Amino acid sequence: MANKTFSSAPETFADLKAKGILRDGMTVMVGGFGLCGIPENLILALRDSGVKDLTCISNNAGVDDFGLGLLLKTRQIRKMISSYVGENAEFERQYLSGELEVEFNPQGTLAERIRAGGAGIPAFYTATGAGTKVSEGKETRELFRPYDGVGGCTIPGWKVPGKFAPSPRAGATPREYVLETGLYADLALVKAHKADAFGNLQYRMTARNFNPMMATAAAFVIAEVDELLPLGAFNADQVHTPGSYVDRVVKTKCEKRIEQRTVRK
Repeated sequence: MANKTFSSAPETFADLKAKGILRDGMTVMVGGFGLCGIPENLILALRDSGVKDLTCISNNAGVDDFGLGLLLKTRQIRKMISSYVGENAEFERQYLSGELEVEFNPQGTLAERIRAGGAGIPAFYTATGAGTKVSEGKETRELFRPYDGVGGCTIPGWKVPGKFAPSPRAGATPREYVLETGLYADLALVKAHKADAFGNLQYRMTARNFNPMMATAAAFVIAEVDELLPLGAFNADQVHTPGSYVDRVVKTKCEKRIEQRTVRK
């Protein structure tokens, strides 16, 4: 059982760069929702490593001076695959000027694409975004909703040769679905509350968000954590991400910045 802990984020990335794991042009998943549960110290170390031409998969792109906004500022991100981008003026500027490629996803679709990638599912059909700009250039198909089909069949006209031809329930009509592909990255940076030396992770409240699924959908996973526990300290039921998914663990201190603060005058 290997000890996966490193003393700092810069040390971790220096090791990965020396081994050729960290390189230009790679695809990186970054956990978090807004500024909640983002691996802020890993992002900072990734910026300082100097890698460029990155494709980043993340729900959003931080804010102008924090989170992935730091990598946008230094032009290290070539493409963003994301869902919500409304809090970053630099993101908007680069996109509108053609400097940054963006693949926009409905939020639930992005989550399912990541989950599918981690589960080894190459693609799936969803009604979300069908008939909109989201579906342009993608395969679409008319299908019945799962609860409209008979015998589990959702494909109009489908039948088992020599056996039976399922039919939809009375009055049901097919609707348009769009084919979305699963997502898998070279590297995932996630944030957890607690970990042990083997990499078993436990998340805290809403900081769980995209982190657990991203930890399953990358070839190499680094976890930034608040607390490092000895082996055996976790009850099996307390583990949210098994250590078999995690390659490095770094204990850090986080700023836990608030994205938007509203006060009364």
